[in-house]
Formats: sequence, C-alpha cells, structure tokens
Amino acid sequence: MSVPVRPGVTALPLEWADLARFDAIIDVRTPAEFALDAIPSAINCPVLSNGERIQVGTLHKQSGAFEAKRVGAVLVARNVAQHIESQFSQQPKGWRPLIYCWRGGARSGAMTHILRSIGWNASQLDGGYKAWRAHLVKSLEQLAPKFTFRVICGRTGSGKSRLLEALARAGRQVLDLEQLAEHKGSVLGDMPNQPQPTQKQFESRLWAKLSAFDSAEPVFVEAESRKIGALRVVPALIERMWQGQCIELEIPLDARCALLREEYAHLIRDPALLNFKLDCLAHLHSKAQLAQWKQLAAKGAWDEFVTSMLHDHYDPAYGKSMFRNYQHADKAFRVTPAGISVEAFDRLAGAI
Repeated sequence: MSVPVRPGVTALPLEWADLARFDAIIDVRTPAEFALDAIPSAINCPVLSNGERIQVGTLHKQSGAFEAKRVGAVLVARNVAQHIESQFSQQPKGWRPLIYCWRGGARSGAMTHILRSIGWNASQLDGGYKAWRAHLVKSLEQLAPKFTFRVICGRTGSGKSRLLEALARAGRQVLDLEQLAEHKGSVLGDMPNQPQPTQKQFESRLWAKLSAFDSAEPVFVEAESRKIGALRVVPALIERMWQGQCIELEIPLDARCALLREEYAHLIRDPALLNFKLDCLAHLHSKAQLAQWKQLAAKGAWDEFVTSMLHDHYDPAYGKSMFRNYQHADKAFRVTPAGISVEAFDRLAGAI
C-alpha cells in the first residue's frame, strides 16, 4: 500500500485492496464532476455545489484570487460543516476516510484539514482524481494480460448472458461487460430508460471488477466486439479475450426466438422505439428489407420477425466477427442447455 508522502496525504499507486483499508472514500468535487466518473465506492460530499464552483471561478477571473478565496472559504466551510453534521458526526475517533478533489488541491485540502482537526485520521489523495485516472488507465493495461479468459460464444439469442449469470451463481469468476456497460451489445441493445455510463465510468467499473479477481483462476466473459453500444472495450482486454478458449452455445432456432422475445419485451411494447432502432440499420440493409421487418412487427408476427432478423442480420455478422477476431473459435467446445429456463442454465454452468 502507498505510504503518506506527508502527514494527512496519501500517494498513488493505490490498488483495490488498498482502497478497502479506508473506512470511506470521499469525493468533494461538484455533483457534475462526480457524475462523469469517480473512484470506485466513493461517495460525493461536495464542498462546492455546481453553481458555487461557477460563482467562485467567475470571481477569480473578474476580481482576482483573493476575492475568489474569500467567498469560496465561506462556502466551503459551510458545506463541510453540513456534511459533518449530517453524515460524519457519529463516526468513531479511529475513522479513516480518504478524500480527493480534481487535483488534490484546495477543496480536498480544506475538508481533510477540518476532519483531522476534529481528530479523525483523514487523508488527502495526492494529485486527486486527475492522478487517479492516469493510474487507473495504466493499471488496466497491466491487469488484463494477467488473466486467462474462457469466452462464451454463440449466435444472438443463444443465452450467453444467461450462462454468464449461471456461472456467477456457481461461484466462478465472471466479467459481464454488457452489464458493466448497461447495454446488450447490438443495435437493439439499449437498456430501457437507462443511459450508458460514461467511458471513464465504464473503465472504472472494469478496473474494480478485474482487481477483485484471482489471476490464477479463469475468467468467463462473453464474446464481444471492440464496442458495446457507445463504449469502447479497453484494447489490452479485448486483445487478451481474442486469445481465450471458446465455449459455444448452440440452441434451436425456436428457443432463440423465445429467449429474444423475453429479453427484448420492452421493444415489443414500444413499436415507435423499435422502428427507430431499425432505421439505424439503413446503412446495412435495403429500404425494402427494413420495411418488411417493420411490417412484421406492426402485425405482431414476432417469431417471423425475429427469425428474419437473425437470418439476414445477426447470424451473418456473428460468423464474420467470431472467425476474424477470436483465435480459437474454430476449436470451440460446444454446449447446449436443456431449455432457456434459469434452472437449465444453472445445470449447464455446473457441467461446464
């Protein structure tokens, strides 16, 4: 673990186990900054609100540093006092929080000073979030090559995500990239009423997950492309996944249709959204093909719609992607669940 560079200051690098030794990780940046990304498990206790930070920044430009600091000190002191009263007052004397702001400057320094003055063993992160982000990017590049991946392959609708969930329930190490990215990985894959995280948030989640794994044990992961929705998979990770042993799910077409109807029920209930998503395929398919899919959806011919989408869009794309990227796709170990129920996938996970 990193040692303090001076009393009340902690230096990088910090790994997952090091973060766990702090009783709390406190991000004192504004809510807007925190919403873009944060150190995993951090809580947001801003010493300046979004508007207050703009106010202080404007004063600094218009009236100089002294006036900005004079006004800012009042705001910071008031906000820190509120956090102590509402969130920290019951903490024991040995409480040990790690505190950071953007660059490890005035904002985190102010809260750290006040908490240490009370008697708590508060520590300010040297370099703040900016230094942490650089550390995380470098750490991800070093982490990914340490793992051996077992890649769950299979055509769209074969139940890859369900098998990952079953493997996780069975106690295996599972990296569910679509769960971390909050996206199912296809043009229809947006989660209903759920925007994707930022790229930085995605990478922070990925770092936390990989950091908690044992590199001596295999990690099960679904075959993905370089992008999941709008997010990019870290190059070091996707390249390591391409080298992994493949396990291919094979299930009958009718079962694939049934599974997809369950997983994309929100699109069946929202024809306008489905049509919007289909229009995103205009660069890949003819107007006649898109019109046919929309007509099938409009009359509720869902099995026919799904079968056509699989035959004309998803299956051809899968074949090209798998054999172009995954080195051992042609040697995949093939498995078939006894059905699409949770119990069927649990039995398959146990067999694997």
